[in-house]
Amino acid sequence: MKKILLLSLLLFFKISFSQNWKSSFEEAKSQALAENKNIVLVFSGSDWCAPCIKLDKAVWQSEEFKKESESNWVIYKADFPKKKANQLSPTLTESNKLLASKYNTSGNFPLVVLLDKNGTVLGIEGYKNYSASNYIKLIHSFEK
Repeated sequence: MKKILLLSLLLFFKISFSQNWKSSFEEAKSQALAENKNIVLVFSGSDWCAPCIKLDKAVWQSEEFKKESESNWVIYKADFPKKKANQLSPTLTESNKLLASKYNTSGNFPLVVLLDKNGTVLGIEGYKNYSASNYIKLIHSFEK
C-alpha cells in the first residue's frame, strides 16, 4: 500500500511540475494557430551540449518559465541527442532535421527561435548566461 501511495505521489508531482512541451512540431503549429500564440522553438543537444543542458536547468525547468510559457507561448524542443540510449524515433528525428534545415541552417546549439503562429521568425538567440526572468524578457523582446 505504501508503494502505491508513493508511486501515486511521484506521478502527481511529475505531472504537476512537467512542462507542456509539444511532442511534435505539427502539434505545436496547430495549437499556436488555434490559440493565437507564438512558438518557442528550441534546438538542443540534450545529452552532449553543455550550454543546452545549462539553459535547460536555468531557464526551461524554472517555475517562472513554466508559468510564462503556459500563458504566452507554445513550446517545442527539437532535440538532437547523440547517445544511443537517448535516440528519438526515426520519424521525430527526420522531423527535427527538417526543422533544422529551415530554422537552424548554421547548426548552432542551443538555438532558440521565436516564431509567430504562421512560422515566421520573430527572433533568434543562442545561449545566454541569463536568469530565467531575463531570458523570458529576451524572448518577449522579439514580440515587439
